[in-house]
Amino acid sequence: MDGAAFDYLLTTPGQALLGEAEAAYAETGADALAAARRLRAGSHDPAHVAAALTQVRLRRKAVDKLGEAAARMYFTPVGLEQATAGLVAEHRAARIAAAGHHRLLDLGCGIGADLVAAASVGITVHAVERDPVTAAVARANLAALGLTGTVSVGEASEQNSSAYDIVFADPARRDARGRTFDPATYSPPWSFVEDLLTETAVVKVAPGIPHTLVPAQVEAEWVSLSGRLREAALWSGADQGVQRRATVIDGSGATASVTDADDPGDASVADVGHFVYEPDDAVIRAHLVTAVAADVQGWLLDPHLAYVSSDLHRPSRLARAYAVRDVLPFKEKQLRAALRARGIGPLTIKKRGVQVTPEALRRRLGLRGSTPATIIITRTPTSAAVLLVEPLA
Repeated sequence: MDGAAFDYLLTTPGQALLGEAEAAYAETGADALAAARRLRAGSHDPAHVAAALTQVRLRRKAVDKLGEAAARMYFTPVGLEQATAGLVAEHRAARIAAAGHHRLLDLGCGIGADLVAAASVGITVHAVERDPVTAAVARANLAALGLTGTVSVGEASEQNSSAYDIVFADPARRDARGRTFDPATYSPPWSFVEDLLTETAVVKVAPGIPHTLVPAQVEAEWVSLSGRLREAALWSGADQGVQRRATVIDGSGATASVTDADDPGDASVADVGHFVYEPDDAVIRAHLVTAVAADVQGWLLDPHLAYVSSDLHRPSRLARAYAVRDVLPFKEKQLRAALRARGIGPLTIKKRGVQVTPEALRRRLGLRGSTPATIIITRTPTSAAVLLVEPLA
């Protein structure tokens, strides 16, 4: 985004143009070209029109990620893509505030999603961003939401953090080829992250970070939102004796967590009980499946697979529960006959530990019934099996 065009949007005429752009975009059925023609006919500068319509489009796109506040915020395309989801940022800000931290330094703030969340809970915030336009966007977002805080342009690695209780960093995870999952290619580099974690800090990282890279005495928290694993965060200076945490956030913002302090570290292996639990991906990535097994008084169906079984139904945000209605043989001909006899048509197939392609199996089964069903194909202590299950709320 052109910096001069963005600066114009923050002026009084620019704000008026943004209002016109919102109306034109809505009236043309989100047709950006038609909206642009209408606005240019009003003698607006084409660069200003393009900037305004970019904001209108990105604001609409951002609502799903950042909530209703997105309608008043500003974005760049890359900045929105990389921004922390609003409910995740709010969870992190709440943890920081609950730990008694009052002054936060945000290194590499992007468009300011985490900055806004921290300021919203009363934390005094200062951010540093290397790209001047992105820094201007973050600054504008604080102002647009009526929040206090400062944003400056600079390099994260050159900042003095001594005046702050805690440092938050979100290293860039993109290279010339696009998104990267290799911590060695982070910017600032991984060596900077390691140094930062010797202080009181939180560092946002990709959820695929190897456990072996997490420094000693640092808590790694994997976070999922609405059933999707979003990120991991490394917390130093928490002093809670926790090294692994899984946090599950639903669409309303309700949160559930489990840590290695809740984990007995082992679970028995036995055959299928009355219920099967499918742990959330954050739980799996944090290696806390056995903690879920302990919580539901259950066991594993296989020591290497993330399915828990139990005779107890205990609703949990940490795992999806299924009632086991039948155990069918893992033989295609017999499976087809059993499902057809039940009038099953639409079929959800879940599997772990078996060589099955759900889409191909669904085609081969050729089910024509009207009753929907869910099956889980997995290994058990005796053999591979197909579990006919009913998802529970």
